[in-house]
Amino acid sequence: QVQLVESGGGLVQAGGSLRLSCTASGRTFSNYAMGWFRQAPGKEREFVAAISWSGGNTYYADSVKGRFTISRDNAKNAVYLQMNSLSPEDTAVYYCAATSTISYSEMYWRIWGQGTQVTVSS
Repeated sequence: QVQLVESGGGLVQAGGSLRLSCTASGRTFSNYAMGWFRQAPGKEREFVAAISWSGGNTYYADSVKGRFTISRDNAKNAVYLQMNSLSPEDTAVYYCAATSTISYSEMYWRIWGQGTQVTVSS
């Protein structure tokens, strides 16, 4: 069973950048597609980005397309989310997740990290 731990969240001004990292334990990390979701206060958790097990395919929510980049390093059991041009609307807890089937719906994502807070000030 893969366990996920996120890091890299924090407070940043609007227009700034952050890079989130998610490190996985377990030998089967490369078998999973990986993704990022986020949940803002008072809102449902939403899909942000996903990457296939090989890294060859990536998927983004329209709200982050062109600003966020997901990547992975299977040798390091890690997945990253580079976030640029941040706005206060990006403020949320960001979760790393693993799945066998990439979907925009969180119900298909089997394994979750504990989340990391990202706060963007105006």
